[in-house]
Amino acid sequence: MPTDFYLRLATERDIPQLHTLITRSVRELMAWAYSAAQLEASLGNWLGLDTQLIVDGTYFVVEHAGDSGEPVPVGCGGWSKRKTPYGSDHRVGREDALLDPATAAAKIRAFFVHPEWARRGIGVMLLEASEAAAIQAGFTRLEMGATLSGVPFYRKHGYADGEKVDLPLGNGDVLPILTMFKRVS
Repeated sequence: MPTDFYLRLATERDIPQLHTLITRSVRELMAWAYSAAQLEASLGNWLGLDTQLIVDGTYFVVEHAGDSGEPVPVGCGGWSKRKTPYGSDHRVGREDALLDPATAAAKIRAFFVHPEWARRGIGVMLLEASEAAAIQAGFTRLEMGATLSGVPFYRKHGYADGEKVDLPLGNGDVLPILTMFKRVS
């Protein structure tokens, strides 16, 4: 990992830049797996920022020391100790009840990398930090709803396939995802 990248917890001040990063990541990096109509209908609902993760202190940002010396967010992602498995603040049917680490799996959530910085270890940095934090919180199992574009990455990092889920979109289409699981202890 280049030394000009660093990871930190996201704060509320990051929200505007994270929305921009997420939108670009979705439109450019997921285009091979989904249609433009699916992606546009998913943005801000299924694919977007869940600020509860920021409030909970479970969402990370990877920054790069930009050309001007001002840090620029190039990736974001985290984990959750709540029941909601995926989706943004605007997702219908959120379940914000806390999970019991003894019986439930922590949720790996909302990973997005800026397209210009893809495949440089940013996703790995975010995943390792999220897994370590969930383990430290007492979780021994992890699960997620992975986009089809993310499935190869998560398989490479030890996640097993679960079932396919079709998330309903407002345009009448669906966004297929795959549930994935990993035991960490």
